[in-house]
Amino acid sequence: MGQKVFIVEDEPDLRDTLKYNLENEGFSVKAFSNGEDFLSSVDKNKPSLVILDLMLPGVSGLDVCRELRSNNNYHGIGIVMLTAKSEEIDRIVGFELGADDYVTKPFSVRELILRVKVILKKRTDDGVNEQLLEFGPILMNLDAHEVSINEKVVNLTALEFKLLKHLLKRKGRVQTRDQLLGDVWGYSSEVTTRTVDTHIKRLREKLGEPGNLIQTIRGVGYRFNN
Repeated sequence: MGQKVFIVEDEPDLRDTLKYNLENEGFSVKAFSNGEDFLSSVDKNKPSLVILDLMLPGVSGLDVCRELRSNNNYHGIGIVMLTAKSEEIDRIVGFELGADDYVTKPFSVRELILRVKVILKKRTDDGVNEQLLEFGPILMNLDAHEVSINEKVVNLTALEFKLLKHLLKRKGRVQTRDQLLGDVWGYSSEVTTRTVDTHIKRLREKLGEPGNLIQTIRGVGYRFNN
């Protein structure tokens, strides 16, 4: 069987449609009608990606996403949020919690499957290059999803970790705000450049003095001083 995709969706018709179409694409699919059942199952059977409805009975999709991203046992699971809520604040909250993509209803099943494939390919490509990234006192263990400064662990959110990894892998090269939006957040239309500045500021604060290695290129973007 192919890569495992779990669906958490309380609408039976939509859940069945997604399961049928994903299985036709070669995925191994398991579907859940609520967040509790999904979280009970994910401990024993970890998927490559979860398609997660936000408006669920009981435990909300945001709470499920928060649990997945705060528990190292679930590191590596892709998350596509699926919801009727299209306001910008909802999308921003979703991305802040670590979702890889955000799809609003109604949507094209074909487009959703394409997005799933893109996320899974990107995560697989990243997995091939798992290694230690080191720059000055900063050490990133991509496999363990851990950052340390002078051997002291620094707690970063999923987005902060992704942002730091992106900058470290391109140290010495300027990354524009638009590039960072596209590469770190997924696609630039969902968030503003102000979000990038806010995350850079938080990242610098968490890194402490080594955070000053992230240089602001005025009017352009950011880079790690080489």
